[in-house]
Amino acid sequence: MSIEKILIVDDELLMRNFLVEALKRKKIEVMAVETGEKALKLLKEQSFDMVITDLKMPGMTGIEVLKKIKEFSANTLVMIMTAFGSIENAVEAMKAGAFHYLIKPFSIESLMANIEKANQHSALLQENYYLRQQTATAAVKEDIIAESSCMKEILQNIDQIAKSQASVLIHGETGTGKEVIAQLIHHRSLRADQPFIKVNCAALPETLIESELFGHEKGAFTGALNKRLGRFELANKGSLLLDEITEIPHNLQAKLLRVIQEQEFERVGGSKPVQVDVRLISTTNRDLKEAIADKVFREDLYYRLNVVPIYLKPLRERKEDIIPLANYFIDRMCRESHQKKRVLSLAAQDKLLSYCWPGNVRELANVVERAIVMDKKEQIEANHLYLEELFSLKGKTLKELEKQLIVETLQNHPVEAKAAETLGISLKDLRDKLQQYQIV
Repeated sequence: MSIEKILIVDDELLMRNFLVEALKRKKIEVMAVETGEKALKLLKEQSFDMVITDLKMPGMTGIEVLKKIKEFSANTLVMIMTAFGSIENAVEAMKAGAFHYLIKPFSIESLMANIEKANQHSALLQENYYLRQQTATAAVKEDIIAESSCMKEILQNIDQIAKSQASVLIHGETGTGKEVIAQLIHHRSLRADQPFIKVNCAALPETLIESELFGHEKGAFTGALNKRLGRFELANKGSLLLDEITEIPHNLQAKLLRVIQEQEFERVGGSKPVQVDVRLISTTNRDLKEAIADKVFREDLYYRLNVVPIYLKPLRERKEDIIPLANYFIDRMCRESHQKKRVLSLAAQDKLLSYCWPGNVRELANVVERAIVMDKKEQIEANHLYLEELFSLKGKTLKELEKQLIVETLQNHPVEAKAAETLGISLKDLRDKLQQYQIV
């Protein structure tokens, strides 16, 4: 985020005009008012990145204006300027939340130097924001389990893929590890020290996804009380993961295509182009060719996103990974819960290998965690693995197995969100499957 729009508050006409002209020459959008009351009214109607206000004015003082701004627009930076500089005034302004303090007269060079400091400050705030958002994925695990030939081949190609700037499309069933691979690509790329921002397109209401991706200006729609940066701006210089890309509404795909082509966009409710440098990584569990045929996904967008395709096979097609993955989850969960290390019995291993894993790696992790939580014995036996009900369905199709698993999970967890978590799929995927299988 940079300082794009500034509000000047000063009762002196000459000072207002001087600052307006100087800032316009620096390509900064600027407005000016003569009183604090007018400034607050304007701030409630539209957003500003910075307010530069005089300290001594008729009516509200600069300190009063500052305190009011911080009540309803905490992210707006405020600089106080005054001809009556003193340590007491400076301390009072800083305690009230002022970004900086300028003593008149000052040069435009001095003002611009402080605006540049404000830019750096905003960049730090932005970095802190995305770090808070991404805490769960901040530590990349390099020890990805890959005993199967298909996973070994993918990992061998990761470095070459990561070092390029090309868009990557990772496709595979839910729970196969698409997000883990996406994060590994970013971690090994030239952008590794820049933001890795993700957005789950399937989890966002259609009415909010444009604002979530591109941000919005104050007043752009009901409830838009302040300007907000979108995920593209937060990911500037880094990588953006668009999880479940096929869930982006068709009418928004054209705007996404333009961002990919031109690396710029407008915030919702805005008209000024915002330029970004973002590397896109997308994931999907759907057949994109089928989505294109059904007219729910643009073909031109598909080719822009699918420059480097990666396909993750389902766990049932890479059985060599099942036991190593199970052992990895056992070690990790025992360590995190401060328990003694467990081992899988041969019967337990056979049970894991004979299961079809509709929820893939995510489901395997859930099954292992339940076994560790529910039984404290040193060896994990077959009957500790919550898969028994499905074995009565041998000889059935995969869809029948999946339907039965969903039904039995809902019986144990009637709340859909908890059932989806237990199955290792998104709430939207669960609801789609309930409709597909006509489960009431």
